Amino acid sequence: MAKILEVKYENQAQARVCEVAYESQADLCWYEVPYDTQASGDVAWFFVTRESQASFKIFRVKYESQADLKVFKVKHAEKAGWRNTAHALKGKLG
Repeated sequence: MAKILEVKYENQAQARVCEVAYESQADLCWYEVPYDTQASGDVAWFFVTRESQASFKIFRVKYESQADLKVFKVKHAEKAGWRNTAHALKGKLG
């Protein structure tokens, strides 16, 4: 389950993430779910507020060159998925 915690400091994160402008630029397209029970795999994200609830911790960066993972938020769950299927973080978010 992808229960994501956004951390304040880079050294607390498991990955630096950059939200890109276009789906074609992304390594991963993700979909935000309203309930933690709906979070699944790497692509259905639920944001948590406590570290103990998180399956993965991210630190948002402004530029793609700073990121370990480039992501794009999609509006429909069926559009979510890995665009870069060989990415080192595949299978590690959930």
